[in-house]
Amino acid sequence: MPNLENALQELREEQKQAQLRAEKLYQAISVIESLNGTGVSRKATRPTRIVSAASRRKMAQAQRARWARVKAHNVIPIASRRGKHTISAAGRKRIAAAQRARWAKVKAAKK
Repeated sequence: MPNLENALQELREEQKQAQLRAEKLYQAISVIESLNGTGVSRKATRPTRIVSAASRRKMAQAQRARWARVKAHNVIPIASRRGKHTISAAGRKRIAAAQRARWAKVKAAKK
């Protein structure tokens, strides 16, 4: 049992050293990223856009006006124009015939 306890203690010590090395690596990476301009630190210092309540009201009113124009002219927005495409009966028959021919070829190859 003392051997297991010694091994466990050595493993814990190695884990602490690995954690210290990892923290040093993270620090080095963040320093290099901040110098390069790609780091998270630049994004964290950039202020967020603050919009006043009056501006939000104006934006909402403009959006409502846009939707009212769309609804008044019975125009379908581009995003909802894309519907399901249907295939003609003749097209389905051609596809089914081609598939039957492929399966017949596979079954003939097995014989």
